[in-house]
Amino acid sequence: MTAHSLLTWSEKDTSRSAIWRSDQVLPKQVVLADDTMTADTAYRLACAGTGLLWRSDFQNARQMLQALTRRIDKPKKVRAKKQTPDASTMPGAAFHTHRQAQAQRTRILSQVLIELTGDYSIDLRRAPDAKAACMQAFGPADGQPSVISLRSLQGVIGSFEWRKNGVEVPAMGEALRVYPHYGVFSPVRGEYVELVAHAPLPEAFRANPVAFDIGVGTGVLTAVMARRGATHVTGTDMSERALACALDNLQRLGLQNQVSLQHTHLFPEGQAAVVVCNPPWLPARPTTLLEHAVYDEGSQMLKGFLTGLPTHLCAGGEGWLILSDLAEHLGLRTREALLSWIAGAGLQVLGRMDVKPVHGKAQDPSDPLHAARSAEVTSLWRLGVAQAY
Repeated sequence: MTAHSLLTWSEKDTSRSAIWRSDQVLPKQVVLADDTMTADTAYRLACAGTGLLWRSDFQNARQMLQALTRRIDKPKKVRAKKQTPDASTMPGAAFHTHRQAQAQRTRILSQVLIELTGDYSIDLRRAPDAKAACMQAFGPADGQPSVISLRSLQGVIGSFEWRKNGVEVPAMGEALRVYPHYGVFSPVRGEYVELVAHAPLPEAFRANPVAFDIGVGTGVLTAVMARRGATHVTGTDMSERALACALDNLQRLGLQNQVSLQHTHLFPEGQAAVVVCNPPWLPARPTTLLEHAVYDEGSQMLKGFLTGLPTHLCAGGEGWLILSDLAEHLGLRTREALLSWIAGAGLQVLGRMDVKPVHGKAQDPSDPLHAARSAEVTSLWRLGVAQAY
């Protein structure tokens, strides 16, 4: 059973507590908030790390969140500084500034709090019925009250809709529809799926059509490999949510008899002819549940995959590493470092397939990281065991 943090506060001269449902850190303290609180007061308290437990109309809580957002996003006057270094000479500076700003923004906006009753009801006027969404995200209600940030609650409800409707992912000339679960990153960037769908299969796969999918997520790459002829695909992940999501999607696609899923770090036992891995692309610390799919502090998963790959490839097998070069454009990792890790693991590059991303941020000049994003290339690196290894 997962241990939950408890949020405590005082109300009507009584000490109260409830399960903390958000993936943000607990507020330093909690005060009760309602329609009489001004947005300026709320902003000051939220900036200080004080949680605002909402006790009046739900829709007004949404308006308060919007008011806080406007205050955060209001352009700030910047005083000119003498001899300010050019950002282009400071690799990673723009990224780290952006990350700090985003973390601060998330922390402030996560201070508007909503209490859920023991059956996930919201006892506020004009509140939505979020019971089904919360049950899907957190499991059956256990009768215990809980508190969630309004932003997280919006994410839970949004995820519920995504899971109902699914996401279409182009692959192999057709569309796979996958259904992301709460806390599992959605494959909204379909270009990497296309790479796996069209990469040339090694000869070893024809004789031994077995594949591994390291970091299975929604199971979309496992599905692609199964449809490409793998008689068996083993998907691994450290996230129980991801494994449940992958199982759901693979069953929907009728592929459950071709796959197995394991809760393990990186590799399962044995060897495969193709080992696919789409690790988090940026070496930075994740701060939320979903960010674990984007940020990999110290490139630990990437390095672990490369180090363990040689012993898990059958003769003539290939490891398919899907990786964006955004980290290189941001000054967070060099191409030389990546190539040295590959060589140091006893691997050689057999080929590489590249594709330009088509997501909205790559085309948005107002994005703080536009220069890096507009130059980004996503690659599938075909890796084999080096001859002298």
